Amino acid sequence: MPTLTEGAIFDALREVQEPELGRDIVTLNMVKEISIDGADVAFTIELTTPACPLKDEIETNVRSALGAIGAAGIQITWGSMVRRATPQKAEQLLPGVKNIIAVASGKGGVGKSTVSVNLAVALAQAGAAVGLLDADITGPNIPMMLGVEGQPTASASNKIVPLERHGVKCISIQFFVPEGQPIVWRGPLIGGAIQQFLRDVDWGDLDYLVIDLPPGTSDAQLTLAQAVPLGGAVLVTTPQEVALSDVTKALAMFKRLSVPILGIVENMTAFACPHCGELTEIFGRGGGERFAAQHGIDYLGGVPLDITVRQGGDVGVPAVAQREPGPAAKALTAVAGAVAARVSVRAATADQQPVLSIS
Repeated sequence: MPTLTEGAIFDALREVQEPELGRDIVTLNMVKEISIDGADVAFTIELTTPACPLKDEIETNVRSALGAIGAAGIQITWGSMVRRATPQKAEQLLPGVKNIIAVASGKGGVGKSTVSVNLAVALAQAGAAVGLLDADITGPNIPMMLGVEGQPTASASNKIVPLERHGVKCISIQFFVPEGQPIVWRGPLIGGAIQQFLRDVDWGDLDYLVIDLPPGTSDAQLTLAQAVPLGGAVLVTTPQEVALSDVTKALAMFKRLSVPILGIVENMTAFACPHCGELTEIFGRGGGERFAAQHGIDYLGGVPLDITVRQGGDVGVPAVAQREPGPAAKALTAVAGAVAARVSVRAATADQQPVLSIS
């Protein structure tokens, strides 16, 4: 049996591709801390995100490549190091935040906040450091859906300390107003509140900051695009034409602001009867996939109608955090993996576009 060497192991692993990035795991500097004991080898693979959806595929290919050169025992330790999808600047408003992900829709009622909350919690469950900013100033419901109550305190540096639930740091205007009181503000005040949540909150070091935007294409979206470098936007729609018509406008807005589109999520794809299992496509069929194909963007997945999503949202237990995940929870977890993968791809490419400044 040939003697295993570190060089031979690296050569073998150069044949293993990171599927999303299209380069081998050695070139990407993902292989760390190799140790060899006879025919046994142990090492660490540092993924580009803890939510990597293709981890199993990488492991299968690694074991195959090393088995071909005579490795008998193969012990893999998995780590992760989330990269930035946008260049870091000295004057950056959020230097400790690696990637900012905006979740948007053209119209209300399509489940944008549901996607935001479950995306944030699923990324945190995978091991990432995650924050969630409720930028829907006049209709804040993230605290209820995340199950977080109370009022933030001030840090030693006189910054706002976000509240935390399900492993996610959260801030919302709802924490600062009496229950049931409407927020009747004009555009400049909304933009000012979002800037304050970015500037004056002690977010610390985060792999991902998910921002739940209000529906539409106005002050909140413009403020966000001007204030921070966005790693990308996730669009949310339902299958029917009226929702797709509105999300077209959101897509056009982000393109005008030079914000990269990570992809589109189709919510409420079909209702699965809990008794017989029959699928009923209440809002139509395949609209999100057609939209993605027509506009050349990624389809991140479809989320079925599932009563546990509504129940969890009402009591502050997101679908992906429930003890017995239903079909929607599994779909939302897959969406989180797809989003993380798209951010990793952007971080690995050099063709970053600057954010357009609109005055």
